[in-house]
Amino acid sequence: MTDTTITVLRATPVPEEQRMAFLPALFGQRLMLIGERTVFDFMGWLSPNDYGGGLWTFFEFEGKPLFLAPDTDTRFQISCDGNGYRGVLSAEAAGIIATLFAMSHLSLRHESEHLSDGYARLYAYAGAHPEAGEIFQAID
Repeated sequence: MTDTTITVLRATPVPEEQRMAFLPALFGQRLMLIGERTVFDFMGWLSPNDYGGGLWTFFEFEGKPLFLAPDTDTRFQISCDGNGYRGVLSAEAAGIIATLFAMSHLSLRHESEHLSDGYARLYAYAGAHPEAGEIFQAID
């Protein structure tokens, strides 16, 4: 008999009482505000017609910070002028893309183990996400 069980990895929202520790853990103390702002800016660049600000959910996986995503059920039309990608994705997938872009962008300007470790952790997580194909096309 063949085991056909598929394990889906699911990030969990950071509880309200732990949100203050999330950004320093993800971006490092020195870059926490710059990191958050950079994610918001990339979301605006990726989805100028659908994103206009709002609340965000912070996600972790296995107790480690992972990504930020708009706190909505809205799907976002994402376009990446640099690689020609166009698609409509969940807020979670859009947040993963925006966070990956932000971490990559910041790592070119700041040496930080938080950025390199966080990027690697999120990239690995994205590979098991239901929208992995779209995420990887967008960041290619």
